[in-house]
Amino acid sequence: MDLARTEVSHEGTQPVKQAVRPARTVRGSAARLGLMAVPVAFFAVFFAYPVAAIVARGLKIDGAWQFGRIGDVLAQSDVRHVLWFTTWQALASTGLTLLVALPGAYVFARFDFPGKQVLRAVVTVPFVLPTVVVGTAFLALVGRGGLFDELWGLRLDTTVWAILLAHVFFNYAVVVRTVGGLWSQLDPRQEEAARMLGASRTRAWRQVTLPALAPAVAAAALMVFLFTFTSFGVVQILGGPTFSTLEVEIYRQTSQVFDLSTAAVLTLVQFAAVVAVLAVHAWTVRRRETALRLVDAATTARRPRGAGQWALLAGVLGVIAVLLVLPLAVLVQRSLGAPGFGYYRALTREDGGAFLVPPIEAIGNSLQYAVAATAIAVLIGALAATALTRRDAGRFVRGFDALLMLPLGVSAVTVGFGFLIALDEPPLDLRSSWILVPLAQALVGVPFVVRTMLPVLRAVDGRLREAAAVLGASPWRVWREVDLPMVRRALLVAAGFAFAVSLGEFGATVFIARPDNPTLPVAVARLLGRPGDMNYGQAMALSTILMLVCAVALVVLERLRTDRSGEF
Repeated sequence: MDLARTEVSHEGTQPVKQAVRPARTVRGSAARLGLMAVPVAFFAVFFAYPVAAIVARGLKIDGAWQFGRIGDVLAQSDVRHVLWFTTWQALASTGLTLLVALPGAYVFARFDFPGKQVLRAVVTVPFVLPTVVVGTAFLALVGRGGLFDELWGLRLDTTVWAILLAHVFFNYAVVVRTVGGLWSQLDPRQEEAARMLGASRTRAWRQVTLPALAPAVAAAALMVFLFTFTSFGVVQILGGPTFSTLEVEIYRQTSQVFDLSTAAVLTLVQFAAVVAVLAVHAWTVRRRETALRLVDAATTARRPRGAGQWALLAGVLGVIAVLLVLPLAVLVQRSLGAPGFGYYRALTREDGGAFLVPPIEAIGNSLQYAVAATAIAVLIGALAATALTRRDAGRFVRGFDALLMLPLGVSAVTVGFGFLIALDEPPLDLRSSWILVPLAQALVGVPFVVRTMLPVLRAVDGRLREAAAVLGASPWRVWREVDLPMVRRALLVAAGFAFAVSLGEFGATVFIARPDNPTLPVAVARLLGRPGDMNYGQAMALSTILMLVCAVALVVLERLRTDRSGEF
């Protein structure tokens, strides 16, 4: 009797179990969509709407779309020249960056030497620096009165070489971190086995190591191409009137020529190019994540052996000293050019010209804006990363992941000017509100938060969440008591990156920062645009302050960073 009851009870539980699983799947999908609602709304209102508004303003005349204007703009010789130069300099910058940085990636991956961690932080400093500071540092090195000008009478700021070198300076860490991070985890015994079978060192590297590194090299190259294709601050400062990328030309057409039609066409062209690059980048990242067996990075690094390896290490250190450290050192030296810290003291005085307040107030403004932008970026990015945690996400969720990366490539100038056009009527009349600047800065910070937190969230054992849910915990309590303790450090790293990126945002802020509340990058650009040694020196001083703030943020990040927190 008891046995029969047990069998009936057992058989009767099967449909229940089968019914529970779909119910949980439905609840999980609903929770994921709920988490996505806030980020989707944020990007729709503060990214898609402003960009669409400025495109519509440029291509819609008397209520009718003028798509023929696209062909008319692209047929102009000066526009074709801008397109050609933008693509050419991006390809040249990418190739030069790979050529210079790949030896550094090998050194950091395979060699163990004193001061390696400090040097890794030094290499990463340029990546978190605002582009305005990078342009100013190279202006101090190769521009008027720069080091090259004083020593050899050589000025490179009027040539494309200044732009290319500045791009290498800015993106060196992208290659070292992305390629070096994977290289350090490749099992060196595979290459050693090929050597034992008679392959030369070059052939073993070409046929064993290079194919394994190809996805990481491609991913790094695509990111460098994306950053240089949309370059603004560097080209704006070093290119002058001679060289112009799409981003610089969009800025010129909107703020100087007031030709919104041409600016809208150029925005669409840049948007199409960025979407294509991001699609290829997503494909290469998926290959990188699924195609390799990796080992512990701590087991692959060793002391250099032989004269050749020591020479390689010395060469990489020399490149870092000349290419990365020297421009920053010259920047600091130029900021101290006036006796008694004269340039720094001048920052405390009102000049009645480019500023309505003393330039020194830009420091406090930037810090306040960056803190607010960081809070927004962490909130939106954490929700988005949590929604993307499941690996079995469908196409809609993967499309949402790609959407989060678009602010890194779409014209920040377009976003900033779009804010002024779109957010000018109730209930979204924010033109006079201080929150406008943090909102624009947060758009750039969200992708860094997502890319930092997502690998760590995916590493959390899903069975822990399921066990907590079975015990009656709500989704919020599951996040608070299961996910948060494991991702707290990654969350702090993400906040640090968002803060550094927000601090240096320039493309959008240059439109929406009010004259009485300038940010540091905007103040630097205004000072560089005015003649006179005092203005030039103040620009160097403000750039040095901005560099030091970003460097401090990076040092904090390096202390918090864990291997599971990702590379960027």
